[in-house]
Amino acid sequence: MPHFRFLAGLLVLVLAIGCKAQSPPPALSATLERRIEVQVRSEYQLPSDVEVSIGARTPSRFTGYQTLPITISRAGKSQVIDFLISDDSTKLVHMDTMDLTKTPADSIDITGRPIRGNPAAKVTIVNFDDLECPYCARMHQELFPATMAHYGNLVRFIYKDDPLTDLHPWAMHAAVDANCLAAQSGDVYWTYVDYLHGHGDEISGSDRNLQKSYEALDRVARQEATLGKLDTAKLDACLAKQDQTIVRASQKEADALKIDGTPALFVNGERIDGAVPRDQLWTVIDRALRAEGEQPPPATPAAAPKPASGNGK
Repeated sequence: MPHFRFLAGLLVLVLAIGCKAQSPPPALSATLERRIEVQVRSEYQLPSDVEVSIGARTPSRFTGYQTLPITISRAGKSQVIDFLISDDSTKLVHMDTMDLTKTPADSIDITGRPIRGNPAAKVTIVNFDDLECPYCARMHQELFPATMAHYGNLVRFIYKDDPLTDLHPWAMHAAVDANCLAAQSGDVYWTYVDYLHGHGDEISGSDRNLQKSYEALDRVARQEATLGKLDTAKLDACLAKQDQTIVRASQKEADALKIDGTPALFVNGERIDGAVPRDQLWTVIDRALRAEGEQPPPATPAAAPKPASGNGK
């Protein structure tokens, strides 16, 4: 789903809130509507194929301002954003309301997901991962073993699925196979994820034959299941079914969080986009630990080159 992101430059005003009798607000002229559209397109750098529709203004809670709904549409999807327009029609304001009773990451369902690290840790790192994404592989290799070794029992790691199928054709199949393993063993799930993030080129193959990639994914899953002493008949049935329900639900969560690239991490709710360098990642984890009353471990020199910042957009 497309995301309409408001970029920098929002005007912030301190407005007095009050109640008073209000007369019906005047209608917008065609000239004013066009001026508003041009300003919105320019301020937020909207692509040319995005349609902007100006609604009727209505009374607001802010003295001197009225609510002005603006609909932004693209490819059959639309979003209504409420702006404020001054009574004299000389100022347009957009303000975001933030619900302090929860964070966006509170909506992430981690029930039953395999956990790596201390299950009782006060800091949880949730990673929306794509098993074919090279940036995800870099981030994974930074998390395990370096970050996990550094923090020990102070943190726990949980992965969610967000395969970017337009870019990575075997990522969905890999996520389904990983969940088949997770249904029987969290430990085997992690060994499978470790393997794929270390052998992505092997799975893709030199000829980029998708069917061969699927066969390789299933073969590795069966190998890990044998080593982990899982129920192979149950696994085979799951691999053959290729049920995408769990993965699709996770993708829907990612979409609601406006994630448009992988990896995307949440450290006790604080978001990190892309495979950031180690010092940036550890700064966020340290901050979360201190907020929970935990003392972060002392910093140590990086043992390996830092991954380049980026994501799998």
